[in-house]
Amino acid sequence: RLQESRERLSVCSKLCYAVGGAPYQITGCALGFFLQIYLLDVAQVDAFYASIILFAGRVWDAITDPMVGFFISKTSWTRFGRLMPWIMFSTPFAIISYFLIWFVPDISTGQVIWYLVFYCAFQTLVTCFHVPYSALTMFISREQSERDSATAYRMTVEVLGTVLGTAIQGQIVGKVDTPCIGSPFFFGLSNSSVAMEELNMTHDTESLTDTRNAYMIAAGVIGGLYILCALILLLGVRERRESSELQSDEPVSFFQGLKLVMNHGPYIKLIAGFLFTSLAFMLLEGNFALFCTYTLGFRNEFQNILLAIMLSATLTIPFWQWFLTRFGKKKAVYVGISSAIPFLIAVVVVDSNLFVTYVVAVAAGISVAAAFLLPWSMLPDVVDDFKLQHPSCHGHEAIFFSFYVFFTKFTAGVSLGISTLSLDFAGYQTRGCSQPGQVNFTLKMLVSAVPVGLILLSLLLFKLYPIDEEKRRKNKKALQDLREESNSSSESDNTELASIV
Repeated sequence: RLQESRERLSVCSKLCYAVGGAPYQITGCALGFFLQIYLLDVAQVDAFYASIILFAGRVWDAITDPMVGFFISKTSWTRFGRLMPWIMFSTPFAIISYFLIWFVPDISTGQVIWYLVFYCAFQTLVTCFHVPYSALTMFISREQSERDSATAYRMTVEVLGTVLGTAIQGQIVGKVDTPCIGSPFFFGLSNSSVAMEELNMTHDTESLTDTRNAYMIAAGVIGGLYILCALILLLGVRERRESSELQSDEPVSFFQGLKLVMNHGPYIKLIAGFLFTSLAFMLLEGNFALFCTYTLGFRNEFQNILLAIMLSATLTIPFWQWFLTRFGKKKAVYVGISSAIPFLIAVVVVDSNLFVTYVVAVAAGISVAAAFLLPWSMLPDVVDDFKLQHPSCHGHEAIFFSFYVFFTKFTAGVSLGISTLSLDFAGYQTRGCSQPGQVNFTLKMLVSAVPVGLILLSLLLFKLYPIDEEKRRKNKKALQDLREESNSSSESDNTELASIV
């Protein structure tokens, strides 16, 4: 009891830790929901090149995760810790690169290179923030209950971060009407500059400039929040080396640790299940703004619909934390993630109706909350299970977290690139007030049929995941016994050495 009381975290520490998760979600949400429509309709990048930017940026983002995990494992402990310096030094450069993503350069050529370079640069820098922050879960306490509680705080704040990202980006940009082309001859013309001149697209240049300025104002506000959250994390959380390591631990090389991690069955089954779940929600996230704008016809309401989803998710995070505590994490996975399926079907089957769309958005947010909370609540259980099988191995926490994010981001990059390319093949028209029937059909597939199929596949994979509540309790007891044995052994060695001296 004395040991458990020493491991307990204060509410203030949990809140400061949780706030550190907001920057990644605020910027990620703004990019996920708005970057595609920004590149296509504001920066006026051709759909083919936009797909390349989105694909390459996501894939590069995925590659940087294991790279950063490798360098973190080689980082020496400092008086600030091993993870905190990464968060500290990456923040200012991440803010600069994020702002430049939302800036339209006044250059006739090289625009694609501009967005590709700064998108990749930001993804690298935000990875230098988020991978060590994710691994920090294992260094704030040794108690599973305290880590689970801190994770619930974190997920609540992170979903609140998605609300802020959606609200700031959506409301600021939504105040300005992005000009579109409503000519009945629009779909019969090509996207060439000659066709654009024939349609007199330059008459609303001033309105387009206002839209671009609105995106930069939103980027400035989000950048300020990023800095504030990073400061709260750095000042309010102490990284505890002893929270993760046993007294008898010996260092293990990165590649040896990677081999051990990738051969750990529960880890592979867990990330495989959440891989397809994440793909489903990322496809929905990346294409939902276009779906609301063109397929449903809610051009001036899509930012409010997105906000309804995120608010619903924020308010239901505490419910899912109670549910997984009461009924177990595997049951929470089945109930929480599968609850999205009927609403994803309803949004394309029911005729376009604003009230029904809001109802579906609120209901879908409940499932989004479960998808946010559960991966980060279950990964520490896998790490504990690994420690029991490999008690002499330590320093592997960043590998677990970075490779989970790597697989998720890599496949998300492929899927988003393919989805944007599919819109190009379907005949997407830049800045059109409406789109051809093939584009609307493609959007329906990308926000409904494909995500539903991916969710069903993930539920099948979760059946193979072996760590249920009984197994988790046994692991907790075995790990406590192992730590006590290790500590008592260390103390007896010290006593024997003192007597010899």
